Formats: sequence, structure tokens, C-alpha cells
Amino acid sequence: MRVIASSVRKGNILEIDGRLYAVISAESFFPGKGTPTTQIDMRRISDGVKTTQRYKTTEQVERAHVEDRPYTFLYEDGDGFHFMNKENYDQIAVSKDVLGDQAVYLQPEMECMLSVFEGNAVAIDLPQRVTLQVVETQAVVKGQTASSSYKPAMLSNGVKTLVPPHIEAGTRIVVMTADGAYCERAKD
Repeated sequence: MRVIASSVRKGNILEIDGRLYAVISAESFFPGKGTPTTQIDMRRISDGVKTTQRYKTTEQVERAHVEDRPYTFLYEDGDGFHFMNKENYDQIAVSKDVLGDQAVYLQPEMECMLSVFEGNAVAIDLPQRVTLQVVETQAVVKGQTASSSYKPAMLSNGVKTLVPPHIEAGTRIVVMTADGAYCERAKD
């Protein structure tokens, strides 16, 4: 499907010269003089090479037809990460390259959106937030104020993040999957 370059968004899959690219970011520039352009940063799905292309905002690009469907994470093994479609119980293996740094946030039974192209998963969209337990954190330094100071903490999935001083080891917290930032204390 052909679309104009300015309508391309993060997460879209483009087909350029017979190869698939996952869009990392797309930014449009509108200078006072000259032609408006759109710069698209993308990763080639086949080998992970990152590239940047610049198009006129009205130029046409080929958007690959991918199906976005909800899948449930089952388990990880040597073949990759296995997901199941709840509608028809089909299972699909997703390689570590597709998940990248987001793999540490996967939890059993987690609902994810997979982008599937010709039977292969080419992109994944995790929930924005996950609940994890603080395994280890430093003691509070006397005199710190709660409003501006954060302390380092190790989470149950091995990720390090910064948490407010009142959070102690054993506390369950909610973190953002995009960058691992502390969001709030878990309600459960």
C-alpha cells in the first residue's frame, strides 16, 4: 500500500527495494524556505542494520501489509520466544533480534501485539507498563528530600532503575517498558 512519507509513524513496516524495514522514528521538517521533508530512521528486519532516509513529505513510500494481532507470551527457549494466538491457538516463535532490549520485560501470560508478515513476526509492541519487584536497593541517606532525589534499585528481571527513597527491597513497582523508568508503586 502506497502512503505519503509524512504519514509514516514509529512501528510501521516499510518495503523498500524488496526488503522490509521497521520504522524507529519519523520526523517531518517544514523549513521557512524550501521543500518540506520527512526523515525516517529505520531498521532492516532481515539483519538489523539501521539506516536513515529523507523524503519529500508528499513523496510516496510502500507500506508493507502486516497483520497486527494480540498474542500471549508462553515461554523462551533456544529457538526464541514463543507466543500463542488466543483465537486459533496457533503458536509463533519470535527471534531475539525482533524483541531486542524489550525481552527483559516479558512475563508469562503477557498480552502483546505482534506484527506478522507472511507468517513471520517482524515487530512486537509490549504493554506500556509492567509490574516488577525491587530485589535490591540502597538505604536512604538522611537529609534527602523525597521530591527530587532518587536512588538506584535492581529489579526482579535484572534491570537497574531509579526509585524514590521510600521504596525498599521487596516492594512491587510499576515501570515503563520503553525505558525502564519508575512510574508508581504497584496497587496489589
